[in-house]
Amino acid sequence: MAHTPTTPRGHSDTALAAAGGLVVFAAVMLLITGVLGICRGIMGIVEDEVFVHTPRYVFQFDLTTWGWLHLIFGIIAVIVGTALFKAPLWGRIAGIAIAGVVILVNFLSLPYYPFWAIISIALSGFIIWALCIISPEDMR
Repeated sequence: MAHTPTTPRGHSDTALAAAGGLVVFAAVMLLITGVLGICRGIMGIVEDEVFVHTPRYVFQFDLTTWGWLHLIFGIIAVIVGTALFKAPLWGRIAGIAIAGVVILVNFLSLPYYPFWAIISIALSGFIIWALCIISPEDMR
């Protein structure tokens, strides 16, 4: 029977590598989501014609307002995604929080550009999963 080397805290090297890999995965996905949000925000601010104008939508804002929301949260997502490469606990918590906010913003703006919103929601779901699946002890 093969013995798996462990760290002083009793975690295997494989578990530590997997935990680190998930944080890097989440960081990259958060960066991608942030860049997509920035692009979507710029498109909304300049009122690009790719957006669908949905009449009588409960959460209807001016397209420029949606653009600014996506731009701001996209910039925050890029900053937090960059911080996750160093894997601090605050970065993981902020990553989960910003991914949750990105899901809400994209859900509320779903009628304006559904395909892109669904992609952003899915990416943010993967980010939350990757940051929640590992324990803080695995990162030490």
